[in-house]
Amino acid sequence: MRKIHVLITLGIISMAIMGCRSTASENTQVQEIPDRISASTASPADSSASDYETHSILVNSSEKVTVVPDIAEVVYSVRTKAKDAADCQQQNSASVSQVVELLKSLGVEETSIQTSDYYMNPVYDYSSNTARLTGYEAIATLTVSNLPIDGLEEILSQSVLNGVNTISSITYQASKYDESYQTALTAAVETAFQKAQVLAKAAGCSVGKVLGIQETSGYSPARYTDYGLTNQYRAAKEESLSSLADSAGIMPGEIQVEASVVVEYQLN
Repeated sequence: MRKIHVLITLGIISMAIMGCRSTASENTQVQEIPDRISASTASPADSSASDYETHSILVNSSEKVTVVPDIAEVVYSVRTKAKDAADCQQQNSASVSQVVELLKSLGVEETSIQTSDYYMNPVYDYSSNTARLTGYEAIATLTVSNLPIDGLEEILSQSVLNGVNTISSITYQASKYDESYQTALTAAVETAFQKAQVLAKAAGCSVGKVLGIQETSGYSPARYTDYGLTNQYRAAKEESLSSLADSAGIMPGEIQVEASVVVEYQLN
């Protein structure tokens, strides 16, 4: 009986051991399947993307071109006052027309003259406890662009003698901004290539073809506002505007046109 009991016990143990091995084997196979799937689904594109990221260089560059402005933009204000609203509006319109005709006679193109703002407000006397309406004030704003800087003093002087009583701003610009910007862009790309060569050489590589290029600078015409001269006109009284225009010195100075790029090169 003891022998039979021992044999039965060994058989049970043997079956238990074989069952663990079978389970372990099955678990091992299940774990190996994802590995095989993962390896088989790795596409050549993934490999090339890795090589692309590893063997490229990204550089940024910015260059400036200095130009002398040759045109100006002037913002005029024509202000009139009258007791009656209709009279105020009529007088203001007549003054604006007079200024426009003057500018045209001085060689300014009509397309360069724009009425950029207009408003009329009542004028009150607050000296007593009760506000008293004393009249109306109308202000028309004219933006005149593409004025040649040569001869700008004459235009300003004649303008204030013929209805303009406020000069709000004087801004200088370059008529060949596009050409200057393209020159700056070309210089920025050349500088980017030089920077890439230095970095590649330091890494023991050479610069290959361009993989991508991006313009990062904002495209906007270069402008320089003459705040000094503008503030002189703003501070001057109406009766002294003409004498100020005669003595005003137009000093446009220089403006800078800037271009920025980001370039990616392949490394060999």
